[in-house]
Amino acid sequence: MKQIDYIIVGGGFAGFFLAHQLQKENRSFVIFNGRQISGSYISAGVCNPVILKRFSTFWKSKEQMDYLETIFSEIESYTGKNYIIHEPVARIFHDEAEKKQWLKNSKKEDLKSFLDNDFITLESVENPLESGVVKNSCRIDVENFFKDMFQYFDAKGVLINESFDHNLVDFDNSTYKDLQFKHIVFCEGIHTKDNPYFDTIPILPNKGHCLEVKIDRAIDPYIIKKKHFLFSLSEDRFYYGGTYDRFDQTSDINSEFVQELETGLQAFYKGNYSINKVRTAFRATVDDRRPILGTHPEFKNLHIFNGLGARGVLNGTYFSKVMCDYLEKDLDLDPEVDVKRFYE
Repeated sequence: MKQIDYIIVGGGFAGFFLAHQLQKENRSFVIFNGRQISGSYISAGVCNPVILKRFSTFWKSKEQMDYLETIFSEIESYTGKNYIIHEPVARIFHDEAEKKQWLKNSKKEDLKSFLDNDFITLESVENPLESGVVKNSCRIDVENFFKDMFQYFDAKGVLINESFDHNLVDFDNSTYKDLQFKHIVFCEGIHTKDNPYFDTIPILPNKGHCLEVKIDRAIDPYIIKKKHFLFSLSEDRFYYGGTYDRFDQTSDINSEFVQELETGLQAFYKGNYSINKVRTAFRATVDDRRPILGTHPEFKNLHIFNGLGARGVLNGTYFSKVMCDYLEKDLDLDPEVDVKRFYE
């Protein structure tokens, strides 16, 4: 019987960022990575402190952005790579009213460090009303982040590439198969619905589609945003997406959303393009737009870290530290993220 401190269930942003935090604490753990496709794997990885529909910000945006460089510098110490790509978001304006609203909001205390009041003209796409730049925004190299993290934890012998069977947990002896554990942390995304201990937690699956496209010219070195995000993955591979759909619960590609993406791209990119791949997966969202952290009300060694939503990188990096401090240092959780809010 192998003794470990933690079983982490889930190999998306939540699971890997939490594993990083526990590694810093010199805790032993294994990561169960099932065969389901996590929404983390196809995400844009955009780290953006501004809500681009109304040019506002969100809860703890500054704290999350401030912590981003720290955690990726720590990860770089063992993967040898820093996955942050310092390309800011450039938001194409739809009309003059948006430009005025941007300038007005740029004077607000919580937004003046994010909204650049010097507009730019992008050369590679149509933006006749110019574009606004979100200062300090960036994205991470999602593809290489997951590839390298899988390789790193696999080489350490802590990655278990099989689905976790909740029915095999023995609470009397704190064992799962040949593992004796102190804690289990469930980072399962939308698959929480299949977890008999947390299946009443209101995780809402939000289906997203994105495209990998080949286009015939280089684009400006920004994360270009009109309706969706466009940015370069490599010399001739580009990301465009993603969509939001709370109704379709199948894993099938929906042609209507593919058409929405094509229409959105054609609205500002007038060159030739071809679609290399269409990808779809589910984000784990919550109605109150807060992640879910904490402990089961009855089983005190079962915990949840979930609900990262569309801001998977920002929520995952910042709140993995919060979750680790809660587990390891007995620090209190903010009631806004504590899972207790669904039990009281």
